[in-house]
Amino acid sequence: MKPENLICFGHQGAAGYAPENTLLSFREAIARGADWIELDVHRVRDALLVIHDYRLERSTNGTGIIYDKPLSYLRSLNAGNNEKIPLLPEVFDLVNRRTGINIEIKSKNTAGPVLGLIDHYVRNHGWSYDDFMISSFDQYELKTIRKLNRDIKIGIIMFGLPIYFGHLLRTLKPYSFNVSIEFINKWFVKIAHRKGLKVFVFTANHPDDIKRMIDMDVDGIFTDYPDRTKAIINESTL
Repeated sequence: MKPENLICFGHQGAAGYAPENTLLSFREAIARGADWIELDVHRVRDALLVIHDYRLERSTNGTGIIYDKPLSYLRSLNAGNNEKIPLLPEVFDLVNRRTGINIEIKSKNTAGPVLGLIDHYVRNHGWSYDDFMISSFDQYELKTIRKLNRDIKIGIIMFGLPIYFGHLLRTLKPYSFNVSIEFINKWFVKIAHRKGLKVFVFTANHPDDIKRMIDMDVDGIFTDYPDRTKAIINESTL
């Protein structure tokens, strides 16, 4: 991967500058040059809620478990800087194809509704399936995505590195492995590339980590600081 082709993912928008997974954070990511934004989705009844944790305490002024709360309560909470917890369609409307969107599925029985929403935006709002990637630690959710859509990008998220991943290639036909920077190595990147897979890494914020990932020939970097990361990527092409 040439550095100029390396993708910069705004992690939870631009979480280093604005409250994570908020519309403000996604605006910041776009303004600061992210190629893609990454966000987290839970299905809460019939809504697709953009939030990382299943508990409310860390990222909002609420308490308790999101699945136990009515949507009206969840939408009334302050997610930081007086931002609300967004719904997934609100993020799509804000982004309006200015970046790609990587949707990380965090809850069970979420794949179908997420893909249904994507289908709607592809059919009715001029989007393309290439504008999206769906990722998860939950391989069951990814299997559901692949059964429903043969072409959309799938990213398998992992902290460690699999010893053998042939079965994942057969069942999920993934686009990428999304791997923690703590575990990634050049050997894995080379093997994945030989299999025709992309390797994206999370979450790199320190300049030394970003440079190390570039030297490792990864295809994309998730970062809380898209502008800083893009600057380092651009410097590496000189």
